[in-house]
Amino acid sequence: MKAIVVENFGGPEVMKLLEKPTPAPERGQVLVAVKAAGVNPVDTYIRAGGYGLRSMPFTPGLDGAGTVEAVGAGVSSVKPGDRVYLDGSLTGTYATHALCESTQVHPLPAALSFAQGAGICVPYLTAARALFQKALGKKGEWLLVHGGSGGVGTATIQLAKAAGLNVIATAGTNKGRELCKKEGALHVLDHEAPEYLNAIPKLTGGKGVDVILEMLANINLGKDLTVLNKNGRVVVIGSRGAVEVNPRDAMVKDAVILGMTLFNCPPEDRAALHDLLAK
Repeated sequence: MKAIVVENFGGPEVMKLLEKPTPAPERGQVLVAVKAAGVNPVDTYIRAGGYGLRSMPFTPGLDGAGTVEAVGAGVSSVKPGDRVYLDGSLTGTYATHALCESTQVHPLPAALSFAQGAGICVPYLTAARALFQKALGKKGEWLLVHGGSGGVGTATIQLAKAAGLNVIATAGTNKGRELCKKEGALHVLDHEAPEYLNAIPKLTGGKGVDVILEMLANINLGKDLTVLNKNGRVVVIGSRGAVEVNPRDAMVKDAVILGMTLFNCPPEDRAALHDLLAK
């Protein structure tokens, strides 16, 4: 098989396309012929060494989709020929084949292409965990997606709309704002414009937003606290540095600031997220 191999941390130049032996699945494992691989920001952080030490060499890639090529003993959830999407793998998805635990392999609906399947796990599981398992967002609440035009942002807008939340999104370009509107945001703000958050009270009938999913906390967290409704929740999904906040802004709203990373999601919560997406 062919695979991208990283032997030293660094930029894109450290990725090499090499020939490797195709692994055979052992008990409880599945070999998938990868038709599309998801490329996420976290892949670049791992490649650059930002997520701790990894054994070298390794093949990057957490997301992918393809067809089952072979299964090991004891696997009954899938069979050769099945279309599947991957929630991680044992060997990396930047390759023509990926060896997986059976729990990492999920049926790919017929309506979805392989490319769409490769875009499911990191963006949609992150969005669903933040919105439903962390923030406990519910129908009728106001949600601000602070950074709505990226992968997690668009996934959040889609899931929130389907669940009956009222979505306000932000984006920094006309193209990004058009995308947020297309995906279902009721209102879209330009986060490059001065005082853009001043629109929040009017849009929410003076209440503020109940939930904020924050993609760039080092820039926005202090401002987020000022536009929350009482008992509001902010879930920090992304940050690129430190930030100064006024704790009183959280105190007067009884607000909650939650951090999350998908790597910390326990297996039972992860399984529930896959069940939710299947609906």
